[in-house]
Amino acid sequence: MLSGMSGWWQGERWCERHIDRIFLERYGPWARHWNWTVGEAGGVVGSWCCGPASVSTPDETARRAVAALLEWRDWLEELAVRFGELAPPAKAAPEERSWHLERAAVRLVTLVLDRTGAESGWYGQCRLALEWFLTSTGMDRAAADAAVEAAIGGRFRSWAAPGPTLIDSVGEDLAVGLTGRQPYRDHREHAHLEEFHDRRHTRH
Repeated sequence: MLSGMSGWWQGERWCERHIDRIFLERYGPWARHWNWTVGEAGGVVGSWCCGPASVSTPDETARRAVAALLEWRDWLEELAVRFGELAPPAKAAPEERSWHLERAAVRLVTLVLDRTGAESGWYGQCRLALEWFLTSTGMDRAAADAAVEAAIGGRFRSWAAPGPTLIDSVGEDLAVGLTGRQPYRDHREHAHLEEFHDRRHTRH
């Protein structure tokens, strides 16, 4: 039953929490953050806003929730593809690994910016994407979290899109922090990768 503002939206918030439990029980951990919305939580989901704004009739509420879950799933699948493209080669030398990590960080931060519009809390989505990328390369979650924290260091803010210089700096700090080496600087050797990822970026 809808409670409205007079009930401080208790019914609507309860409904959202109930949907969250259902999704997690039925689909597993990947469904977490299905309601991490653009603007409200710095997320990428546009089909849902929050309990008070999105809960209405049972049918309409279910439609919005399912659409939001599918949006979140699409985002996870897009990230998985990007992670595979950006991962350093298994036997990369330290300088080359550093280069790949720097490029990955720059492109993932830019991707998150494009999807969130740098609205409230967008950097939380950014941190999570970078952590997931590092764990996809075999890093322990705690170590990935520490590496991302050291690289970003509170330099990102809500409602403020960082410029290219700051994004590049975060990418380099992450790479150097993990490898102890500056990224490989002779970009001619990696020109094909630069062009490939630049083409990917312009299509999104």
